[in-house]
Amino acid sequence: MAAPKKGRSASAQSKPGRSLALILIAIVALTAGMFASGHRTPRLGIDLAGGTSITLKAKADQGSAINKANMDTAVDIMNRRVNGLGVSEAEVQTQGTDHIIVNIPKGTNSKEAQQQVGTTAKLYFRPVLASEPTGAAAKTPSPSTSPSGSGSPSPSGSPSAKEKASSSSTASPTASATSQGRAVTDALKADSTPSPSGSPSATSSADSKASPSPSASSSGGTDTTKLQAQYAALDCSKPDQRSKAGQGAKPGEPTVACGENNKIWYKYLLGPAGVDGTEVKKAQAVFDTQGASGWQVQMNFNSSGTKKFADITSQLAKNQQPQNEFGIVLDGDVVSSPFVQTAITGGQAEISGSFTQQEAQSLANMLSYGALPLSFKEDTVTTVTAALGGEQLRAGLLAGAIGLALVVLYLVIYYRGLSLVAMASLLVSAILTYVIMSLLGPAIGFALNLPAVCGAIVAIGITADSFIVYFERIRDEIREGRTLRPAVERAWPRARRTILVSDFVSFLAAAVLFIVTVGKVQGFAFTLGLTTVLDVVVVFLFTKPLMTLLARRKFWASGHKWSGLDPEGLGAKPPLRRTRRPAGPAAGPADPKEA
Repeated sequence: MAAPKKGRSASAQSKPGRSLALILIAIVALTAGMFASGHRTPRLGIDLAGGTSITLKAKADQGSAINKANMDTAVDIMNRRVNGLGVSEAEVQTQGTDHIIVNIPKGTNSKEAQQQVGTTAKLYFRPVLASEPTGAAAKTPSPSTSPSGSGSPSPSGSPSAKEKASSSSTASPTASATSQGRAVTDALKADSTPSPSGSPSATSSADSKASPSPSASSSGGTDTTKLQAQYAALDCSKPDQRSKAGQGAKPGEPTVACGENNKIWYKYLLGPAGVDGTEVKKAQAVFDTQGASGWQVQMNFNSSGTKKFADITSQLAKNQQPQNEFGIVLDGDVVSSPFVQTAITGGQAEISGSFTQQEAQSLANMLSYGALPLSFKEDTVTTVTAALGGEQLRAGLLAGAIGLALVVLYLVIYYRGLSLVAMASLLVSAILTYVIMSLLGPAIGFALNLPAVCGAIVAIGITADSFIVYFERIRDEIREGRTLRPAVERAWPRARRTILVSDFVSFLAAAVLFIVTVGKVQGFAFTLGLTTVLDVVVVFLFTKPLMTLLARRKFWASGHKWSGLDPEGLGAKPPLRRTRRPAGPAAGPADPKEA
């Protein structure tokens, strides 16, 4: 029975090169993937790379209370808003009972995300009663510019659009204004009448009761006169007037609002809200591959929104520019105001015309996630500069370097030659950690923040602990009188069990911490879990095979005093075959495993 065991042990010892080759191939492949992806460094979080932190304070609306359910809903909607823009590693979380903290890292679309997250009021569709440019643009109106509120010029080369754009505009609520270059069309019509070149198409609905005839008489009496005066005096090119425009207006009342297009501010006189943002079931940006519309926004309404939008579009389609438009109003700003050509009754619509991909995605994002159960105001906005983040990163790296230096110093003093094995294993672990973190940035949006750096520093001790467990098992075997080669193999099963149990506990703690926490603490948990898994990989595929190879070298096998495995220095017992051999001529041969 002893011979098969010996044979299997010899076979296992004779092929440590396979494991070393496997981990080497893995390192080369991952490194090549890192360079091929173009992401050669890990992505940094807001506290290291810089960015913006916004604190929003909730305000109770009519019928909505500030409670945990509404706050959680608001956090979820804001998260989807930011993620819909493609902003990676943005953090949205509650603080206390009535605050929400939004951390937006410096990078792609962070400015736009800041604007959209701060735009937290409800979304409404309102009929446009009048609109015109304000400020310097009012003196020299451009017939090719439309108050779409989306930042795109109205299409050129469209006779109908140009004709409508040339209409004069006055301060009167019944006056026409510059053309809205984007049209609302029925997405269900297979042969729908095409909108003017570059005109966007969209679908919406409004309650017939809430959709008055687009004229100044909709508000009537003294209220009408007051509203006309507000509209006449409004100058949207002035920030202080923009911030007050439409302040306190209720959904069922007409109001004034501002919107920007092509860096020109327009003022709007709007009727009562016809459709609530909550009635938009889905909105998405798509590219028209079969026509010339380019990027467009497609909307689907729920059953209530379908009826309301059918009512409002049937009313608007009968009117002339701009009273055939509806304004999409978010937080008092008109983000878009497409015009209606025909009644839209199917519950699906398109807004198209001169959209860029970013503009279409931004509008679709607002339509999808525009309605919040509460309104919010910006409490504080803090910008973390890249310089401050760089100082924090340097401090974290310095702390890691000091910790690593202390670990290496201890290993050299106590383990001497064995410290080379530990340092080589730490180097392999560091390379794998760095490369994988660099790849996880573009793959899953992982960003290295300061707590994650702390997790990596803690992992140095966990990884070094695994090596120490194995080394001490080997030295225990040598103290028992065994030579190095059998000591390496006999120590491994016992050390392996201890290492696996220890790493399992660490990984379990990291997993629980990742699940039950939010924000930056998750970065610490993720890094700790990742390095724990890599510790098992390195010990099994690098440290143990490397020790098997070194045990065949004379410097190590002979127990040189600088190898860290000197039997005399460890207080080894005499060889086992001498101490355990029974006395008398009947004694049998020594155990071949002890040779």
